[in-house]
Amino acid sequence: MALTTDQIRAAADMIFAHWQAGTRMPALPAELSPATRAEGYAIQAHLEGRSKQPLVGWKIAATSQAGQTHIGVDGPLAGRLLAEHVYAPGAELPWANNFMNVAEAEFAFCMARDLAPRAAPYSVAEVLDAVTSLHPAIEIPDSRFTDFAKVGGAALIADNACAHDFVLGPATTADWRAMDLVEHRAIGTVAGKLEREGIGRNVLGDPRFALAWLVNELSAHAITLRAGQVVTTGTCLIPLPIQPGDEVAVDFGVLGRVSARFGAA
Repeated sequence: MALTTDQIRAAADMIFAHWQAGTRMPALPAELSPATRAEGYAIQAHLEGRSKQPLVGWKIAATSQAGQTHIGVDGPLAGRLLAEHVYAPGAELPWANNFMNVAEAEFAFCMARDLAPRAAPYSVAEVLDAVTSLHPAIEIPDSRFTDFAKVGGAALIADNACAHDFVLGPATTADWRAMDLVEHRAIGTVAGKLEREGIGRNVLGDPRFALAWLVNELSAHAITLRAGQVVTTGTCLIPLPIQPGDEVAVDFGVLGRVSARFGAA
């Protein structure tokens, strides 16, 4: 039986309460658990309604095979970037409520115009034509579930696709449209020591493909991607382990660099 409007709202309230309190739960109660992606996105939409500011944009979780295995799903998931969890480059982020304890290096795109739902899929070229800028970014994902790998894709969508904090770097001045983002490399460091290298192909084969996937995923669920919104396309390197007090930096070469620091525990 499909979830009622009241059940959808109650599920969102429960997830949001755990997010705010920095606590976790094994799973949603059976009577509130989404059975489909559509129900997951309906719950997620109510999380957006709890934000006091306009939606900043969208994230994509599980854009690599390793990422899908890590959270126990068989394909990507979309989540919302709430303004209260978006930070400027170089900001100090609160450590509280971090359970995954990882940071991710991501290609992020800012949209120049709306892309509304439609019956025909959007092509990569159409989606790129609606982009105004490319940015280096850091995502700090997390989940409100104790064992997020066991709850399933619909519940993880309801859990905002493990969205938590996000740092958007400055728009690149490089001619990114003329570049091969598939082969473009990024280097991540933690506390100036740990170094991991990633590459664009780790993001659904190409960050531009991931962006088009997001647009079509939203379209399939009657959601418009709005002008000015940002889409961060998923990690291009193995997530970086972080601890309180660490500084994380990701260097995308000519595309730019972005960093953030975490506060004390």
